[in-house]
Amino acid sequence: MAKSLASMGSSLTPPEVRQAPCGPRQPARLEPLDGFWAPGGEWAQPGASKSSSAARAMLAPGNQESSRSVFMGDGLPQSASSNHSNLAEFPMPAEPQLQILLWVVVAVVGLVALVGRWKLHAFLGIILAAVVVGLGSGMPMANIAKSFQEGVGATLGFIAVVVGLGTMLGKLLAESGGAEIVANRLIGVLGKNYLPWSLTLVAFIVGLPVFFGVGLVLLIPILKSLSAETRRQLGWLGLPVVAGLSASHGLVPPHPGPMVAIDRFGADIGRTIFYSVLVGLPAAALAGPVYLKWIAPRLGLDTEVSAVAGTEAQPQEPVAHPPSFASAAGMILMPIGLMLLGTLGTVFLAKGHPWRATLDFVSSPLVAMTASVLVAMELLGRRCGFSKERILAILEGSVGPAASIFLVVGAGGGLSKVLDASGASKVVADLAQQAAISPLLLGWIVAAAIRIAVGSATVAITLAAAILAPVVQAAPGLNKELLVISMGAGSLILSHLNDGGFWFVKEYLGLSVSQTLKSWTVLETIISVAALLCVLALAQWVG
Repeated sequence: MAKSLASMGSSLTPPEVRQAPCGPRQPARLEPLDGFWAPGGEWAQPGASKSSSAARAMLAPGNQESSRSVFMGDGLPQSASSNHSNLAEFPMPAEPQLQILLWVVVAVVGLVALVGRWKLHAFLGIILAAVVVGLGSGMPMANIAKSFQEGVGATLGFIAVVVGLGTMLGKLLAESGGAEIVANRLIGVLGKNYLPWSLTLVAFIVGLPVFFGVGLVLLIPILKSLSAETRRQLGWLGLPVVAGLSASHGLVPPHPGPMVAIDRFGADIGRTIFYSVLVGLPAAALAGPVYLKWIAPRLGLDTEVSAVAGTEAQPQEPVAHPPSFASAAGMILMPIGLMLLGTLGTVFLAKGHPWRATLDFVSSPLVAMTASVLVAMELLGRRCGFSKERILAILEGSVGPAASIFLVVGAGGGLSKVLDASGASKVVADLAQQAAISPLLLGWIVAAAIRIAVGSATVAITLAAAILAPVVQAAPGLNKELLVISMGAGSLILSHLNDGGFWFVKEYLGLSVSQTLKSWTVLETIISVAALLCVLALAQWVG
């Protein structure tokens, strides 16, 4: 090979067909190399520069290890196989880029079909999608499995802890009656003359520490009591509630979707919380009380109903000493307040200040959520008369419903790692740059497309974060916090028959399929579009 290299003249050009980085594997053949892809994307010939001399030395017989470090089996620099940021130094020709993009499209379309049409669990579907992308891009099979496992571990190392602690806190709030106490007090203070607005705000706050479904189950007894008292239909009362819960669930940490994107992009959680509240409340208000005023008479939801059996709130398991409003509200706000401390420290304390490290530690999601659960065990557990055994049972029972979320989120991290290692991430980043579209709008579009096809908001933002990760690294000035929120907004759009939340709302609010499509589906779309517009407006202000 060295002799062949030495005999080549400087006038030789690269062959028409040459295996490119991340391209499909060609049959192994011993051929003389007439050049190589040099940093900067130019085809370098032997003897043309010092870099080519170095390449000849590394490619010389007896130096296989060095040769392997320059050109791996699929033509990628070794460092780039684990870090796509280095791929910018080795641009790919257009044809292999299109081939990789084609396999990504095939994988995503196949995932949508498996999950949406054939009802395969999203966890298994994402694994299959990762395998398709890896094989299609020419990755060795062993590397596909290894990359996927590394991605799952890296993702769940953060997400599983935060989401698990969040479900424990939410369960303690539910079992102690704390969430109901907060809701009743806020409705009493805000008054019933502006009931839709009060319900939207209550649902947004109650939804901060609990999942959408849990929040609706918690508030349904209150809605039934209000229905019996005000003679309002359950659907009329419930639409503002689901608007507040949905906006909180899709946009505000520490819910799983936003937390996945925060972890993937390295966004500041305090700023994300602050911006998401600024965006989420107006979006929920527009989709809840404002839209309700227009749609209720058209669906017959504004007529009075007579009190019937079953509209009264059903008592939960009795609590010996219900928590005070201050205790319950404090437990809802404590983790959010702690996570905001780090942002305040960044703004008001100079780097290296002795208190800065302390605030960063306390504001980390792990510490904030752990401290909140420990305090809740006292305020919402022992002081409510719960025994140690009952508190333990509550905590253990809270983790089960989150298991499916752990699997999906972890698989999304595995897919992200495979996209990264295969070079597909760089292809997506290049195309995004060439398209000259705002990353905030692009994130919303990708998440919205997956949401419409798959139905799950968590799956939508998880996959969108995996696809958009290279775009974030390619745009260092991008506001990562706003990108997280724009993707969360996209993940809420157009909930329909393939979304479990659609049927959840239909059954609990006593709506028909047609009524649910005209109310809940449109409501979700209003939240999504309104939140995107708020994000774009906020971007002009904060940069």
